Amino acid sequence: MAIKNKRQIRKETGIDPSTSASSELSKPSDFNPDYGPVVKDLRRIGILAGSFITILIVLSFFLR
Repeated sequence: MAIKNKRQIRKETGIDPSTSASSELSKPSDFNPDYGPVVKDLRRIGILAGSFITILIVLSFFLR
């Protein structure tokens, strides 16, 4: 079996190296995720957990 290098594979598949996906992914400034909805969900989960714990503590005083 012959080992093919990247140039041979690109020529055979018709991929142009100047427009490859690796050149587009090499820019680190393009990735800018928005964590706004995640922060809102985490805040809501924290509020619910805190309120449930408070309710359990209050109920423990009444049930003794």
